[in-house]
Amino acid sequence: MSPLASTALSVLDLAPIRQGGSVAETFQHSVELAQRTEALGYRRYWLAEHHNIEGIASAATAVLIGHLAGQTSTIRLGSGGIMLPNHPPLVIAEQFGTLETLYPGRIDLGLGRAPGSDGATMQAMRRHPHAGAEDFPEMLAELRRYLADAEPGQRVKAVPGQGTQVPIWLLGSSGYSAQLAAKLGLPFAFAAQFAPGYLFEALHLYRSQFKPSAHLDKPYAMVGLPVMAAESDDMAHYLATTAQQKFLNLIRGRPTLSQPPVDSLDWTPMERSQVSQFLGAAIIGGPDTVKAELEAFQARTEADELMINSDFFDHQARLRSYEIVADIAR
Repeated sequence: MSPLASTALSVLDLAPIRQGGSVAETFQHSVELAQRTEALGYRRYWLAEHHNIEGIASAATAVLIGHLAGQTSTIRLGSGGIMLPNHPPLVIAEQFGTLETLYPGRIDLGLGRAPGSDGATMQAMRRHPHAGAEDFPEMLAELRRYLADAEPGQRVKAVPGQGTQVPIWLLGSSGYSAQLAAKLGLPFAFAAQFAPGYLFEALHLYRSQFKPSAHLDKPYAMVGLPVMAAESDDMAHYLATTAQQKFLNLIRGRPTLSQPPVDSLDWTPMERSQVSQFLGAAIIGGPDTVKAELEAFQARTEADELMINSDFFDHQARLRSYEIVADIAR
């Protein structure tokens, strides 16, 4: 039996918009992917909040979570994550309290503190440019109060939301959220799908400083991970050029619509190094390669759960990647 058999597998969907495609197509692909990965036994399916990014369609994250929850029946749906400083905590509690009421026991609320956008977009959202680390613990405490049972004399309540106890996760790519999750006894998810550099330090901080809580008696760590699995190593590396082009365009300040794979990339040594840093944790290959590298990664991190992001241009290739990973785990 594969060592992965005891590790939960989940899905991170960045709702990619393809060159020549549409937002409507992206949403249909998300429905198909959620339904397929549910049938394959994946535990949860998360979407991330991004704004003013041409290649990502999940800006209205809670709305899309609700749509996918209505098209599935067992897989957990959630945010990976909602950027809390972008929103009043009361509004997030109402949104996710509504989702939990509609789909009881199936909703997760993953929270981050980054803007998920650039400065001009932050201004358009009326977000203070310095909001984040300083205000995040206070905003988190307020949000948790709105999702807990109402306190005596509580003047402002989340309706719906109050008493729904939606599970909260803290997300991050550094030690800040790891330490805060440890202090509060919450589950922690590390974003190695784009920023793997601090992974092991963050996991160590989280586990070594963890304090049991009413929500969690021991640390629970999930790691986001890019996995591009195909029928062969050569095919996987060819298909992975879609993800490489996306980060290359990000570096160059160009639109990040999902591009078809290419035989070779026209990039400078510096750009190639930068893309490699973004995708430093990526596992790319045929079934045997992916199996060996996934098992080695899980052994190094001892992750309780792996959240897989397979970013392909071709939708069928993307579905197949998740099928290969599920077969390996079984």
